[in-house]
Amino acid sequence: MSHHPLPGRRSVLRGSLAASAALTLPVGLGAAPAFARSGRPAAGWGVQTGDVTADSGLVWVRSDRPARMTVETSATESFRNPRRWHGPLLDAGTDFTGTTRLHGLPSGEQIHYRVLLADPDDPRRTGEPVTGTFRTVSRRRRDGVRFLWSGDLAGQGWGINPDLGGYRIYDAMAKLDPDFFLCSGDNIYADGPITATQALPDGSTWRNITTEEKSKVAETLAEYRGNFRYNLLDANLRRFNAQVPSIIQWDDHEVRNNWYPGEVIASSDTRYTEKSIDVLAARARRAFSEYFPLSTLRPGAKEGRVYRVLRQGPLLDVFVLDMRTYRNANSPDDQTVDPQGILGREQLEWLKRELARSRAVWKVIAADMPLGLVVPDPVENKPNFEAVAQGDPGAPLGRELQIAELLRFIKHRRITGTLWLTADVHHTSAQHYQPSRAAFTDFEPFWEFVSGPLNAGAFPASALDDTFGPERVFVKAPTASNVSPAGGYQFFGEVDIDGDSGELTVRLREQDGTVLFTQTLQPGRVGQ
Repeated sequence: MSHHPLPGRRSVLRGSLAASAALTLPVGLGAAPAFARSGRPAAGWGVQTGDVTADSGLVWVRSDRPARMTVETSATESFRNPRRWHGPLLDAGTDFTGTTRLHGLPSGEQIHYRVLLADPDDPRRTGEPVTGTFRTVSRRRRDGVRFLWSGDLAGQGWGINPDLGGYRIYDAMAKLDPDFFLCSGDNIYADGPITATQALPDGSTWRNITTEEKSKVAETLAEYRGNFRYNLLDANLRRFNAQVPSIIQWDDHEVRNNWYPGEVIASSDTRYTEKSIDVLAARARRAFSEYFPLSTLRPGAKEGRVYRVLRQGPLLDVFVLDMRTYRNANSPDDQTVDPQGILGREQLEWLKRELARSRAVWKVIAADMPLGLVVPDPVENKPNFEAVAQGDPGAPLGRELQIAELLRFIKHRRITGTLWLTADVHHTSAQHYQPSRAAFTDFEPFWEFVSGPLNAGAFPASALDDTFGPERVFVKAPTASNVSPAGGYQFFGEVDIDGDSGELTVRLREQDGTVLFTQTLQPGRVGQ
């Protein structure tokens, strides 16, 4: 394969880890790391980069108090003759988080950066710098592209377990040195409190690090912010963030399980005093925008939306969908006319335009939810559905109508190289969709790959809906529900595009990096 990782990425993390060690006290069970109060701003939550392009990227940090953010970049770890980027004032209005956009960067190069936080009233008083690195997108096809994807972090009450070393899956992912990581949603479980212990089937005890904000379902802005901070207590995740840029989606658990716009929480759910999902979603979206480096959600950004296309050079465009914000209500989903669907009309038309415009060899459609896997949402014994499929193997109904329209468009516009990636269902699988097996036949064959969870309960394989003719070529899933991360079944996926041949190889991996399944696809070929 002609993907050529550049040296030096991991070695730069020594500075970041040293800074973290200086800022944190030992972690004890049932308590968050305590950050030293030296009188100087501290960035103990690490750094992140996101939405990286061929010449730009966003750098994120959180301070422990008001601070002025500055970023320095260099081609080497020595930071000789660095460029300096003046960032925003971090204050309580953004929970002391902020991003700085770097621009005019060289394409396809390793960028070393360090974040400095200064006292707003005395710029000479700066905290210990925190370092990170990332690669800009290469404009050279021969460099190839490698990225990872997964989703579903700290779900079903399985949080940071110090006995297991925390979120170890991130160290396995970091060893592959990807160009970026696509998180397919459920970055937090705002509706899933974390308790100090949980009983395991073998009689042993799972232990969690706990915080006040994770002791109940999130309702206030402060509680949503605390959910995002919780995951950053994990040193594995902080190391990964300092090494690998991210592309972030959101889904239901950023707000509440299976939510949809306009929903009112039933009075029987006494966990919530705020019953309006729209109110909760607005608070969650604000916290989401504060805790990730997302260009479309920065203050003052015109679009203010999560769906977007990120161009990764001549080989790859990534189309990031939002299958949550614009959907219709969950229902039996058997209507014969459905103009809104799961994407909303505006997002669907945007996706069509951008797919038609794309000149990339491969067009990855990053979906929050699977297409042909049945995901129920039963309410008071009503057979409602949460995703696209509703278990009727016949002609498209409900949200399937919108997907049928999109698949038909892709075929008739002769758009090649489409590939669907998702998480959500807490197991890993590969589905091949073929019109000869389908009730709806006006589309070209395509693949859908599922991965996850990262650190959450694992669940049995979902049933298939034959409307679009899926065949499950591979699956690994438990037979019991809510298997803890201690029981395995934690997964991530890898996509590797060869710069010479243009071949795309998907590998489904376990949490230690073991390859479970491999599929190689040829560029420009239909019917594979």
